[in-house]
Amino acid sequence: MGGAPVTLFLAGDVMLGRGVDQILPHPGDPALPEAYVTDARTYVELAEGVNGTIPRRAPFSWPWGEALGLLDAAAPDARIINLETSVTRSEDIAPGKAVHYRMHPANLPCLAAARPDVCALANNHVLDYGRRGLAETLDALAAAGLRSAGAGHDLAAAQRPVAHSLPGGRRLLVFSLGTASSGIPHDWAATADRSGIDFVDEASDAAAAGVVARIRRAKRAGDLAVVSIHWGSNWGHAVPRDQVRFAHALVDGGADVVHGHSSHHPRPLEVYRGRPVLYGCGDLIDDYEGIGGHERYRDDLRVLYFVVLEPDTGRLDHARLVPVQAHRMRLRRAAREDCGWLHEVLARTSRVFGTRITRDPDGTTLTVRPPRGP
Repeated sequence: MGGAPVTLFLAGDVMLGRGVDQILPHPGDPALPEAYVTDARTYVELAEGVNGTIPRRAPFSWPWGEALGLLDAAAPDARIINLETSVTRSEDIAPGKAVHYRMHPANLPCLAAARPDVCALANNHVLDYGRRGLAETLDALAAAGLRSAGAGHDLAAAQRPVAHSLPGGRRLLVFSLGTASSGIPHDWAATADRSGIDFVDEASDAAAAGVVARIRRAKRAGDLAVVSIHWGSNWGHAVPRDQVRFAHALVDGGADVVHGHSSHHPRPLEVYRGRPVLYGCGDLIDDYEGIGGHERYRDDLRVLYFVVLEPDTGRLDHARLVPVQAHRMRLRRAAREDCGWLHEVLARTSRVFGTRITRDPDGTTLTVRPPRGP
């Protein structure tokens, strides 16, 4: 590869719909087709009940808070997020789903504030308002100059990776796919003549082989490949064996980074054959601040993942994990004691993969390095 190390910013779920949409300058219709909450403004009120008043018509940058400065300071070569909301005014409510996320297209500057280079869309909320909602989402992102992977007007478009230019003439290929285990309905799968997402029914050897074949067709000498996967349950730190096998097969086949998400809190990390596997990046932005029931997972704590790859091999040099906290629907630096709690949990749950996570002297940043060895 040559040149300087490549730094990637990887984010978990960015959920700008529902309550978050309601505090932005152009809130959409707050009506929700949920069993218990029928008005999106209720989620704002729940958050206010925990941490205090949240401004209405807040600036577009509000939900990102201090994360924007941390992003700029890290100066990543690419910023990749999982955008887990539809961007639409469609009323075509997806049937049989308990939760629906929709952001008004006029609030897209909130997403643009973080300057994402790639938005992964293969997840269980991008078609919450039907295929008409998906079409508007794709058109709105394109009109705003925001590139996306994992969803499209047909299967070929949904499977097409984004090729992001890196310094030195190299490329970063970003693939996005979603599995049934994350709650994606089967009929959201794109086909040759139907819009949808790049859908994988299960994390099987055959499915991995299909993704590997696409990586090998697209990848040129010097390229790096990220596979962004929406998979698994919402809670818990255990990683199913099929996900481990799937991730390993992707790396064996040419993926340089496996970017997993769906869980509402961070899950273990692995360095497999020198390549980072993030099994669950957790939520980054959502409206869950006032929702109780899973306090032991501390889903108020979020992580900014900065993955640094070696210039010559593309292998992991190190990864910096910067904990932040949701407070008044805005991200702020996590306190030292909260960083310590998160360090203990991630270090313990990642140990089964041979991953060593250290806490930096300032107490507010965690570091992952490849295992020592010959």
